[in-house]
This record gives sequence, structure tokens and C-alpha cells, in this order.
Amino acid sequence: MKKKFRLKKDQDFKQVIAANHVQKNRIFVVYSNANEMGYPRVGISVSKKVGSAVTRNRIRRQIRMMVDQIINLEESVDLLIIVRSEYLNGDFEKNSKKLYELIDVPRRIINE
Repeated sequence: MKKKFRLKKDQDFKQVIAANHVQKNRIFVVYSNANEMGYPRVGISVSKKVGSAVTRNRIRRQIRMMVDQIINLEESVDLLIIVRSEYLNGDFEKNSKKLYELIDVPRRIINE
């Protein structure tokens, strides 16, 4: 995922959360908000409760890889993905499927 497709600033994270379009399951919480940029941006948050720095960085790399496979680059949407500790109990394929289910719902809601 290129850096232009990432949410980095605290203000951007707060703006996506304030829009209050949220989908949840046991593994992820996904906030979404339409943007005016013409391309999607994704922010990933992994709490210290999930594990050590090495574990959190591995999870972030995996999430970026999942998002590259799932997201359409022509959509104008900001996504904030918060990872819960249940992530560690699943494998890559299961977690990817669960993330796809959550990202697909806000995509339909925002585009309607």
C-alpha cells in the first residue's frame, strides 16, 4: 500500500471516527467515511494489549496486505481498521475473510 493511501494524522483518524459509520465483529472494528480525494485511504490501529511491538508490526503488515487485495482504488472512502486481540486466534485467511465482510458493508452504505 502506497503512503498516499494511508491515514496518518490524528485529525484524520478523529474525523473518520466522528462520522460514526462503524461495523464490528470479534476481530475488527471498521470506521468509514466518504472523502473528496478520489482514492481510498486506510488507517490501521493495533493496541498494545494485542502484543509486543514486533507482533503489532506483523499484524499491521498483514492488514495492509489484506487491504491491498480487497479495496478498490477508485473509491473515495477513508477506512480506519482497529484490530482486536481475537485476531491472534485466527489464521491469515480467516482474518482476511472477516475483514472483507466488514469493509464490504460500509462500501455499499456510502455509495448508496
